[in-house]
Amino acid sequence: MRILVFQHLDIEHPGIFRDFLDADGIPWDVVELDAGDPIPDLDGYAALLVMGGPMDVWEEDQHPWLAPEKRAIRAAVLDRHMPYLGLCLGHQLLGDALGGRVGKARAPEVGVMQVRINGAGQADPLFAGISPVVECLQWHGAAVLEPPPGATVLASSPLCDVQAMRVGRHAYGIQFHVEVTAETVPQWSAVPEYKAALEKVLGVGAAATLARETEVRLPAFARDARTLYDNFMRMLRSRSGP
Repeated sequence: MRILVFQHLDIEHPGIFRDFLDADGIPWDVVELDAGDPIPDLDGYAALLVMGGPMDVWEEDQHPWLAPEKRAIRAAVLDRHMPYLGLCLGHQLLGDALGGRVGKARAPEVGVMQVRINGAGQADPLFAGISPVVECLQWHGAAVLEPPPGATVLASSPLCDVQAMRVGRHAYGIQFHVEVTAETVPQWSAVPEYKAALEKVLGVGAAATLARETEVRLPAFARDARTLYDNFMRMLRSRSGP
């Protein structure tokens, strides 16, 4: 079993999932798209994990690699029925690539916030063992405004109707961040786009406050991340056919 990871920023990586994968002895390969890494043939990969980034899905003129990335996502999900987990931008790319609509959110969500898992989400194997109300880190100004055809919405928040969704049986997008580590907020708050969004919503100098709020919640964040990871890997191991 080998996992393929699409990254769009070197510091926006699988986070705590790296520890889980390494502890389980599961190899994973990173494609750093913003650095010009080519997308490999999908043969030999059991799942695709797509991370976040400061760009938006519609910015193909500024980031030409978004177009082949979307083609690869379509091929993985629609043609190969490959298990897929997209976080933040990866969630939005899943929506856009499969025919949904992504645009500016009603309002940015930045900070420690709550997401509600709906009835479909509570019945979904990905969220088994997860509380119906999840406290999580949010850091986004775009959103899936209309999910792609056939998608099932699994979670929402007051400012974002599609916080999580499933397409088909094995493709998932999650808008909020579950991969958080102690380094996440300090590193991301140094990215100009993320810093601007953070200070627009929470005020100048908010990075230190958010780092403290995140730090005290790391055990709970790690618990939820481990549960979600285990659920996804269980589905991956038991998958047989589309």
